[in-house]
Amino acid sequence: MIEPVKPSPVIVDVKGAVNYPGVYALSDEDRLIDAIEAAGGYLPNADSRLLNHAMKLKDELVIYVPEVGEVLEGLPANTIGSERESSREDGTVNINTASEQELLTIPGIGPSKAAAIIQYREEHGQFPTEEALMKVSGIGQKTFEKLESFITIK
Repeated sequence: MIEPVKPSPVIVDVKGAVNYPGVYALSDEDRLIDAIEAAGGYLPNADSRLLNHAMKLKDELVIYVPEVGEVLEGLPANTIGSERESSREDGTVNINTASEQELLTIPGIGPSKAAAIIQYREEHGQFPTEEALMKVSGIGQKTFEKLESFITIK
């Protein structure tokens, strides 16, 4: 008999226009709306239109609920609630905004390179050009040439 898979714990950080911003322990079976409810729900001035309430939660996720009219810039890559898109319709991944999970969708990027890209971004800011990705430890000219058609900074 196959045993059902047990939900894994996840820790999420809910910020912005919610009643009780904070860090919450939920499970990977929970949805974004469950995290919002754990944080006491939305404030009256919350703008939840860009949030995918049905999205399953991932560990270390930051959920930012903006206020109506708020312009969002400079949020960490693992933030849900911003207007930016990390994966584009053309299949490229924005290396300036992609989460570790999104970086792992790029052929040739494994966990250690994805972590190195995020660490570089946290220490040095956004990449000014796609070629600047070669400043990340472990990504040289040959690796960059393999990745080039899958990445963007726009």
